[in-house]
Amino acid sequence: MHEVRLQPLARHRVASLGEVGRAWHAGLPAALAGLGERWSLTWGRGLPGGSASYVVAARTADGEDRVVKLRMPDPSAVTPGEVPVLAAAAGQGYAVLHDHDAHHDALLLERLGRSLEQTPGDPTCTLDVLVDTLREAWRLPLRAVPAGEPKALSLRTLVLDTDARLGHPADRDVLHQALAYAEELAAPGPDPDVVVHGDAHPANALRTAHPRAGAPAGHVMVDPDGFRCDPAYDLGVTLREWTARLEREGRPLLEGWCDRVTERSGVDRDRTWRWAYLERVATGLHVLGFGGTVLGGRLLASAGALLDRPPPRRQRRPTPRPAPEANPGPTART
Repeated sequence: MHEVRLQPLARHRVASLGEVGRAWHAGLPAALAGLGERWSLTWGRGLPGGSASYVVAARTADGEDRVVKLRMPDPSAVTPGEVPVLAAAAGQGYAVLHDHDAHHDALLLERLGRSLEQTPGDPTCTLDVLVDTLREAWRLPLRAVPAGEPKALSLRTLVLDTDARLGHPADRDVLHQALAYAEELAAPGPDPDVVVHGDAHPANALRTAHPRAGAPAGHVMVDPDGFRCDPAYDLGVTLREWTARLEREGRPLLEGWCDRVTERSGVDRDRTWRWAYLERVATGLHVLGFGGTVLGGRLLASAGALLDRPPPRRQRRPTPRPAPEANPGPTART
């Protein structure tokens, strides 16, 4: 029997789901047994994955390498999810989806190489690959996913509700700036909407096994949320990571990276910066909400270094007083 070992964040997520999470976890061995029979698979090792799934290597009876991903139940999910996006993309900018088992919410995917997160290199090169891969993924037609609530409004609700539920861990200035940005981002921007990936961080961009059309940068995206939004949203998420570098080098570093990704993509710079900030705060609160105290706390703390502070008030130079007139002395009497 295949031994199931969840990643640390996934364990926190299971615990946060209560009985639903425990039942899903307990049912994984039986689910894997059924999927192995349906798809004629032999199992390999568990793979690093996100916080909301179990991912495992497998091989078909024909000797083809595959990956199986079993997703946790998510009562709060509001986006169409990855299945319609991967099916519509057919490998263009995204991993190839070979099959989907709706009963177990399991995906049979192509086997890919290392992620950008696991690939040594300068962050600017990582960002360049992410931008080029996203530009390919953005070619998906809008009809692939239905219209939904504007993302800025749903993030505003998440920020307010989670901050209140957790006893207000966010600094007040950080919270107010995130909410102000959400209000601004709810209005349409200069770039037309696309089907965004929705969580385009370096761990979700994996190297393809062979060169192919639809992956000009040699990578494809995995784990899409898939919803309609302006493309600056995805670029903002690419800037959400890098917390350790940001702690050392501060806001100018992220400003430079924001310039780089927007110049390379042709996407609006101001909206990209606002999305990056809003996502940093929303993700920090979200991760805190299911027990990721270290990562969540660092994301929120780093947001404090990115606050829009008014320029220092220029002190008015005192107006010089006119020199006193010389004392003429007593008026001469005539």
